[in-house]
Amino acid sequence: MSQQQISIRSGQDVVTVRVRGKELARNLGFGVLDQARVATAVSELAQNVVLHAGAGEVTLRRIQVSGRVGLEAVYVDQGPGIPDVARAMQPGFSTANRPGQGLPGVQRLVDEFEIESPPGQGTRVTIRKWLRAPQ
Repeated sequence: MSQQQISIRSGQDVVTVRVRGKELARNLGFGVLDQARVATAVSELAQNVVLHAGAGEVTLRRIQVSGRVGLEAVYVDQGPGIPDVARAMQPGFSTANRPGQGLPGVQRLVDEFEIESPPGQGTRVTIRKWLRAPQ
């Protein structure tokens, strides 16, 4: 299971993304705390897809760069996009009036966070979490 693509259309899909993300993190050797961070980040982004775009997909995969091993999740949707990405990245900002980590919370849980969201053209979010060398 080095790469898997999951369609996101419902709350059940959000649960599937959470379970598969945590499973991949565990299989890669992440500790329990980092498994929980991955599970939270991937499910928060999947929930955003359902709430704001209605549907989309995520690709979860193992990555290796310069000898480092990690997990990457790439979310793509064809929703309305985010009108003001800088504002959406501010702690406490919500367009859905719901508690949650939001994009800034997700960014804090992972090592790398990238977002592209041209208005009217959907959103693409990429997150990466790197496996830490044993101490």
